[in-house]
Amino acid sequence: MSDRVTVEMRDGVAEVRLNRPDKLNALDSAMFEALHTTGRALAREKGLRAAVLSGEGRACLDFGSFQAMAGDAKDVDRPIPKLTSRAADSPANLAQSAAWVWQELPVPVIAAVHGVAFGGGFQIAMGADVRFVAPDTRLSVMEIKWGLIPDMSGSQTLRRLVRLDVAKELTFTGRVVSGTEAVELGLATHLSDTPREAALEMAREIASKSPHAIRAAKKLLNESGLTDVATGLALEASLQMSLIGRPNQVEAVKANMEKRPPHFTDPE
Repeated sequence: MSDRVTVEMRDGVAEVRLNRPDKLNALDSAMFEALHTTGRALAREKGLRAAVLSGEGRACLDFGSFQAMAGDAKDVDRPIPKLTSRAADSPANLAQSAAWVWQELPVPVIAAVHGVAFGGGFQIAMGADVRFVAPDTRLSVMEIKWGLIPDMSGSQTLRRLVRLDVAKELTFTGRVVSGTEAVELGLATHLSDTPREAALEMAREIASKSPHAIRAAKKLLNESGLTDVATGLALEASLQMSLIGRPNQVEAVKANMEKRPPHFTDPE
């Protein structure tokens, strides 16, 4: 993959870590590319059932790209990606893909957030399906501080998580919220003193379920609210019919009836 991102696979769970702790995991071009490439590679892993996304070290913070804009590029290896450069087979450009690729991953992605998650780090966390945060975590949309707007898919993910007025307030002010307030607002799912461990525990639970049903559920819920009711109901029915009577669905029923752990097969 890249030295910017590490991946460890175990029992169907991929643990993905931003690996630039000396720079508080600041985003540079190499990090953008590594996140995009890692997400795309994981999407091709047939045995993947869930992923946990976190950062090494004390925090996940984006400031390197803004130093480059201000003419202080000593901490930036290469320029940030051009916003017009698009990822193949995706509506996202390469900068947006660093966060949006986790929505495109067919399996659930759980973010474990600690320290600070500002700007790009915040948007990457919002790209996950579920978020565990430590109570003292600090989060901020932050782009307004630099005279900018969220440009890593935050306009899409943030709006799906909180009310429009809350999304606007956070974007207009760039104010910092704690992990506790993040849960209250809907930015995060759960508080945990050990978010990575909690995320891995949930990922392992998800990995024990039928992988076909889990993938169908993510697809269904991601599409909900983006289509009209008729289209949404048709998708629901279509996905359900693709599951009923198939080996993994039959195995789920048998395992429950026989009170034993299920033995599922991975998608082809």
